[in-house]
Amino acid sequence: MKPSVFVVAAGVLALGAIQSPPATSVLFIGNSFTFAAGSPVHFYRADTVTDLNDEGTGGVPALFKSFTQQAGLGYDVFLETRGGSGLDFHLANKREVIAKRGWDAVVMHGFSTLDAEKPRDATKLIATSKEMADLLRSRNPNVGIYLMATWSRADQTYPPKGAWAGQPIEAMARDVRAAYDKAAAGARVKAVIPVGEAWTRAMQTGVADANPYDGIEAGKVDLWTYDHYHASAYGYYLEALVIFGSLTGRDPRSLGDSECSGFELGLSRPQVKALQQVAFDQLAAAGAVKSTPATGNSQAGPARCKAGK
Repeated sequence: MKPSVFVVAAGVLALGAIQSPPATSVLFIGNSFTFAAGSPVHFYRADTVTDLNDEGTGGVPALFKSFTQQAGLGYDVFLETRGGSGLDFHLANKREVIAKRGWDAVVMHGFSTLDAEKPRDATKLIATSKEMADLLRSRNPNVGIYLMATWSRADQTYPPKGAWAGQPIEAMARDVRAAYDKAAAGARVKAVIPVGEAWTRAMQTGVADANPYDGIEAGKVDLWTYDHYHASAYGYYLEALVIFGSLTGRDPRSLGDSECSGFELGLSRPQVKALQQVAFDQLAAAGAVKSTPATGNSQAGPARCKAGK
């Protein structure tokens, strides 16, 4: 090959590198519902994301990262989490960490009962969502902010001392969503991610069991882990699917039932397919995604996920 050809080829490669779009930065701010306490997702593929607290966590952010890699999307994923906390903790103790740079997108949520000291009271969630949104916009006025509405806790519904005792299992998720809608209006966020409603849909459509206290019905999954509070691998997998669809606009079913993280976490292909369908149905009902299911070879077996960031 002539020297001039080498120069032209090098120029083309350099131009391609320059024109490649930068990866989208996304920060997850949350608690054990984000870092996936009580499940193998907690430390799952921690090397593919950046834990700003250096605790070696992968969690739901690592599942999201895996989904984006499989979809051919460029995302740099970060997380800042603390168990048992609401957004007030992060504002009081992690403000400098969060505001060290601007973010393209942020997924955040508060305490599971809305207020740890005053269950069912949305006052603190509404105030701290706005305060956090203002902080994030001070670094990037165009940041896409998403509030994640969390799930009904079985331990707050079935035992007599629970804050939602005696009510249907869907009641807590419904109340939590209503509170997040109020917080979203005040904070002017891009969207509320309907994770809790997806959990309810999974129970109502027979994919998941609605009451872990009376045993798990054959053929159904338990979305909660052993404490009936946090999620199991199934629950966190569904959470990540709903987040994936909300942020990317992609149909979760486009990942296919051979999706590699489900395989690595021990989910069967029918379970992966069913949870993807639930996530799609919930997002489609909100107009967040369009129907684009997987079109590849459905007979292909699952493989290990891609390594690295």
